[in-house]
Amino acid sequence: MAATGSEKQGAKAYYVTTPIYYVNDAPHLGHAYTTVAGDVLTRWHRQRGEKVWYLTGTDEHGQKIMRTAEANGVTPQAWADKLVTEAWQPLWEHLDIANDDFIRTTQKRHTDRVQEFVQDLYDKGEIYKGGYEGPYCVGCEEYKLPGELLDGEGEYAGQKLCSIHKKPVEILSEENYFFKLSEYSEKLLAHYEANPGFIQPESARNEVVNFVRQGLQDLSISRSTFDWGVKVPWDDKHVIYVWVDALLNYATAVGYNENPEKFESTFPADVHLVGKDILRFHAIIWPAMLMAQGLPLPGKVAANGWLMVGGEKMSKSNLTGIKPQDLTSHFGVDAYRWYFLRAIAFGQDGSFSWEDFSARYTSELANDYGNLASRVAAMVGKYFGGELPAATADGDAEKAIHEGLAKAVAEADRKIGEELDFQGGILAVFDFVKQVNGYITEQEPWKVAKDDSPEGKARLATILYTAAESLRAVAVLLNPVMPETSQKLWDSLGAEPALGALADQKVQEAGAWGLLPAGSTVTKGAVLFPRLEEKPAA
Repeated sequence: MAATGSEKQGAKAYYVTTPIYYVNDAPHLGHAYTTVAGDVLTRWHRQRGEKVWYLTGTDEHGQKIMRTAEANGVTPQAWADKLVTEAWQPLWEHLDIANDDFIRTTQKRHTDRVQEFVQDLYDKGEIYKGGYEGPYCVGCEEYKLPGELLDGEGEYAGQKLCSIHKKPVEILSEENYFFKLSEYSEKLLAHYEANPGFIQPESARNEVVNFVRQGLQDLSISRSTFDWGVKVPWDDKHVIYVWVDALLNYATAVGYNENPEKFESTFPADVHLVGKDILRFHAIIWPAMLMAQGLPLPGKVAANGWLMVGGEKMSKSNLTGIKPQDLTSHFGVDAYRWYFLRAIAFGQDGSFSWEDFSARYTSELANDYGNLASRVAAMVGKYFGGELPAATADGDAEKAIHEGLAKAVAEADRKIGEELDFQGGILAVFDFVKQVNGYITEQEPWKVAKDDSPEGKARLATILYTAAESLRAVAVLLNPVMPETSQKLWDSLGAEPALGALADQKVQEAGAWGLLPAGSTVTKGAVLFPRLEEKPAA
């Protein structure tokens, strides 16, 4: 779904990418976790009024895809087409992902530019021909170092296993072309030191720095034992290593060697969101390739942790790949988008459980947030016929709400917009929701309503205006996280057309008090977070 945010003409786009995902199978919760995080981040920046570009896509070359297609009796291209159109793109639409582009590595706009990039490196003397033998994990599409392997047990006794996929590696020996990665160790270390925020979180940064300090080996950038990939332009007996092919999508998708104006206004990425198991490719190989080509480096490579089920990383190969639709059908799409960013600190591993999701949904979404919206709308309807009254009797209690909102806006904007601390930003907003709930409990508008004096009516009007105006701000702040729910709340507050469309509201201005006009028609719409039915049978 293409996004349409307000833009500053001439400014560089705030450019965010997800990894491009292998199409050997349908997406699971881990893929959706990264993609939703990127969506929330880019929606947040759009609501700052910034020019934004959000890229996701699919990685369709390599031995793993070829073998999967063969096992299913179809060509690799037919397999990729089926998975993209029937699984990947429909899921992103289902999850309300507002990506600006979807790149496929089999598209000509990508493959032609990859050949040009690699040819240029070859012409510059950055690539040479050589031989290599070593353990190769097809799942990772990567040669492994001895220290990265596990000793097999049981059916795999006597074999070496990939530590990520827990499957035996293959010993490959082939003639390849190599990129002189070893010459970039010091340049990379200097960049890490000069840009301490380049790799996040800090634990990931330390891992990469220590790895590079040990010295880098030259990188095999071609394969000659199979042919499903982009041909090496000067030697068509070889295909370009799938990771070199894949990483270049971040450049080819925004006009590298094709649309200079687009490329200049977008590249490099401000944030590459990646899983921690592919961090080295993005924090070592990718910047080294860019250095070799004289191109600018990305602003930040942010590695999220693994989603764990039963103590195992969630993945298709480990058979723990839960489908997002298994959850959205029960909890709803917005609650799904909210839960994983709320429950798991971005950058750390986190465990998913149905019970935890249910408990947080009931406590925080239904009871705290949804119930607040319902109570306020009901009281405005009961005491003022659905017409929002003006606040004319502000006091210390209202001042505390104004200050609480200003704090929530500043904290959420910093944490989500700058620090990628989605959990912290969401908690800041929900702390404010709890504050407003506490305000209503303390002010007891149902008791104040019994006072027919002018002072009593003014006080009741002020309490309900304060609560409704607080909800207006909450709708803006949670719109990047839960867009459908925020729109429902926005509509129920009668905010549009007096305030305009929700998508045009600026998050940093959400704390400006008094934007919801008195006289707006407040309606009690559908319950924002319906009561959950029993957990479906397994």
